[in-house]
Amino acid sequence: MLAKVFSSALVGIDAIQVDVEVDIAQGLPQFATVGLPDGAVKESKDRVRSALKNAGYEFPQRKITVNLAPADVKKEGAAFDLPIAVGILAATGVVQEGRLKDYLLMGELSLDGGVKPVRGCLSVAVAARRGGYRGIVVPVENAGEGAVVEGLDVIAVRELAEAVEFLNGSREIAPHGVDLQELFLSSCDLGDDFAEVKGQEHAKRALEVAAAGAHNLLMLGPPGSGKTMLARRIPSILPRMSFDEAIETTKVYSVMGLLEGDRALVATRPFRSPHHTISDIGLIGGGTTPKPGEVSLSHNGVLFLDELPEFKKNVLEVLRQPLEDGRVTISRSLLSLTYPSRMMLVAAMNPCKCGYSGDPLHQCSCTPHDIHRYRSRISGPLLDRIDIHIEVPAVKYRELSDRADAEPSAEIARRVEASRAIQQERFRGTKVHCNAQMSPRHIKRFCEPDAAGHRMLELVTDRLGLSARSYTRILKVARTIADLAAAENIREQHIAEAIQYRSLDRKTG
Repeated sequence: MLAKVFSSALVGIDAIQVDVEVDIAQGLPQFATVGLPDGAVKESKDRVRSALKNAGYEFPQRKITVNLAPADVKKEGAAFDLPIAVGILAATGVVQEGRLKDYLLMGELSLDGGVKPVRGCLSVAVAARRGGYRGIVVPVENAGEGAVVEGLDVIAVRELAEAVEFLNGSREIAPHGVDLQELFLSSCDLGDDFAEVKGQEHAKRALEVAAAGAHNLLMLGPPGSGKTMLARRIPSILPRMSFDEAIETTKVYSVMGLLEGDRALVATRPFRSPHHTISDIGLIGGGTTPKPGEVSLSHNGVLFLDELPEFKKNVLEVLRQPLEDGRVTISRSLLSLTYPSRMMLVAAMNPCKCGYSGDPLHQCSCTPHDIHRYRSRISGPLLDRIDIHIEVPAVKYRELSDRADAEPSAEIARRVEASRAIQQERFRGTKVHCNAQMSPRHIKRFCEPDAAGHRMLELVTDRLGLSARSYTRILKVARTIADLAAAENIREQHIAEAIQYRSLDRKTG
């Protein structure tokens, strides 16, 4: 007696189809699972046995062989419990073959026959639609994220018996549906607003430029100057996520099991702020069973690293590839996985170890050697990959006591959106989405300053000894400043403002 049930396995943030083949033959009672199963998949035999008995079905006392094909892809997690149980029932004739070929099944079984939620339902739904299936049978808790994929019937079940009755046609379960427009709008929670920030006009302008061109940013300032407060408000001025971006970001959160029950779609740009004790695997991803790290969880959003010099040096160095390529590749002996990591890096640090170097109101206790050693914890190559460096001084009492609201995020966001629209038109038909992603070819074509701008660049480059990468960063930022001003060409004033956003180059020049 042989039966085949269709399921799916996660590979990175995507899913592939898995054929669950169940063979029941004469012989001593035995349950073998083959096809590179991990520990959780091997343990499914005990969960399936108890679930079938407690749901009122007979467990065959024969030789049972379960093959998970393709056999060269490692299978992980408990999502194969439901398809294995249904496969055993199909092999014994309890479940009819009619609907089995039309649906992908996934779900963890409890010992009483209940169906528990699993990770990666959105990726499985995308794979099912791509494979031409009519729908998927999933736990009730996962139905919302599965229903985000249009053109697919999402059948939500709470118990094994419900799935069996549906597959046999003795019970009709209406496909779970969601209003995508309402879901998308209800998930767009912008949170904090720049209207609450007192003073710091220079810093807010720099953040606007960074958001307009998706430039990486570093803020230097004493404790309490508002660096973290400013960083947490950056998502409120970034362009709203497109539906494709929301799906891509939600996939990462779905694979990690971080989606809340009533939040089937991540429609707000992520803001991730890991502690400085994080490991390189926690930041970049990996592990024995590779999982996405913080750089992938901040995909299409903001990764905020507070107290940047306190991070371990090897942790910071692994940021180079995601900052350059927008993706992370994790290689193991059996497989190589690629996770998306197109994020905007925002970092904050004190100017020295005590935090008060250059502060007119506090005495700095650090020697020049201490300051140099503190700042040298951040390598030159990493610093070169950060487009904008700004100083965030302490806020004066006059600004703090001002009762008037500052410019709200909505006003800044409108200018950012207009700038991004110019960039989308400029890079139409290419893989570049914003000024920060420009290659040398694009810089040569779109970042030609006027004669006065050329003279200023030559003077500053020679005086400060800027690296070639710093030179191109200035041109990229100047292009964004010109876009914010709706200027077709880069002028001297745009170059001058861009140079002001390289404060660490000025300090070390």
